[in-house]
Amino acid sequence: MNPETPANDGTATAAVPAGSTWSALRDAIRGTNADYTRIPLRRAVFLLAVPMVLELVLESTFAVVDIFFVARLGASAVATVGLTETYLFLLYSIAMGLAMAVTAVVARRVGEGRREEASVTAVQAIWIAMLVSAPFAVAGIVWAQDLLRLMGADDWTLEHGYRYMQWMLGGNAVIMLLFVINAIFRGAGDAAIAMRVLWVANGLNIVLDPILIFGLGPVPALGLEGAAIATNIGRGAGVLMQLWILFRGGEHIRVTTAQLVLRGTVLWNIVRTSLGGIGQMIVAMTSWIFLMRILASLGSEAVAGATIALRILMFALMPAWGMSNAAATLVGQNLGAGQPDRAEAAVWRTGWYNMAYTVVVSLAFFLFHDALVGVFSPDAGVVAVGGEWLRILSYSCFVYGWWMVAVQAFNGAGDTVTPTRINIVFFWLIQIPLCWWLAVSLDWQHTGVFWGVFVSETSVGLFTLWLFTRGRWKTAAV
Repeated sequence: MNPETPANDGTATAAVPAGSTWSALRDAIRGTNADYTRIPLRRAVFLLAVPMVLELVLESTFAVVDIFFVARLGASAVATVGLTETYLFLLYSIAMGLAMAVTAVVARRVGEGRREEASVTAVQAIWIAMLVSAPFAVAGIVWAQDLLRLMGADDWTLEHGYRYMQWMLGGNAVIMLLFVINAIFRGAGDAAIAMRVLWVANGLNIVLDPILIFGLGPVPALGLEGAAIATNIGRGAGVLMQLWILFRGGEHIRVTTAQLVLRGTVLWNIVRTSLGGIGQMIVAMTSWIFLMRILASLGSEAVAGATIALRILMFALMPAWGMSNAAATLVGQNLGAGQPDRAEAAVWRTGWYNMAYTVVVSLAFFLFHDALVGVFSPDAGVVAVGGEWLRILSYSCFVYGWWMVAVQAFNGAGDTVTPTRINIVFFWLIQIPLCWWLAVSLDWQHTGVFWGVFVSETSVGLFTLWLFTRGRWKTAAV
């Protein structure tokens, strides 16, 4: 069978033909105009997952490299990044929720064969992203010190670190647009484009980070502020690249100047669909803000250790998120093409791949937890805190792999409300009270927070997977 030949049935899982593996890898990285609703399912997963995994690997690489350089400035600098990220997580929740909706709607329109409507959806999503970013920029520039003080920041952060928050929140539009436009490409099936954009953005970040933080030649050492400037330059360059490609046209989607007008009906459909996604992310992210507030009351070492552990976790699980994103695209496009069974088969196949990968991550965390944190900080207290969390996380990483795929199945189908309801129960009603009780009432301190996260997130992963098996997501309309 030719790799692009339609399969005989909706759930075909034929392997990539012998001798064509390198050809398939080349197509995955360069991009292809394959119809993901018709080619063999294994090949569809491969073509989408490879660029999505590589895209997020570099994204997580930047997060790790960034914290590596910032850690050389001391525990308070790392804590400043962690406290700033608690607010950025609110922004990320909106950006990711909007991206979920954009991926679902664009994928559905492409699956239905309505590519012009997919392009109109892309334009409306960009308008929404720009409008949403404005209030965050104002808040970050004007009230940075007040926001950090509210989170219990130490004196160094309030005197020196607030400029980092001003840059990160003030320039949040590039973060928002990077999320949303790459979601457009993923939904359309142009995952290779999204990959290349983040390669450019994060590659530039990695190069500029040490130069702007520590100085080089005529470039002065800007310290922590330099890390934020490097991030804004890198991501800004990525957004410009996205817009150029979007108007020039990828393999599956192209925007024209005639479409640069507000379309109320389409815009509202995106907003309506995104509310559930935004809700589920806000619930999860605000839960993290409460947890960081508990950790901040225990000192900068607790915050720094948790921040480094979180970056390592993000780095390790980004490939799993990439595979999960492939499942979301396949679910959306196959539901649009009227093939719900093939959509479900894509989720199960991706889930098994994810579990195999996250078992390896669990072993690495269990065996090398202190060594991994020690790469980023020489502080014994920070290493002890971060290493303990990685060890606890190692007991359930494989559950997270299934959780990611199940959640993305709901989101790819356009059913963003169900995960929101699940998150409210498991994060607000279980995780926050449990962590506070263990950390404060039982005086387990940071250990209590980590075990509370373990219990709540393992439970939510198993429950979400069970709910997926009931199949109601197949009837979602967008």
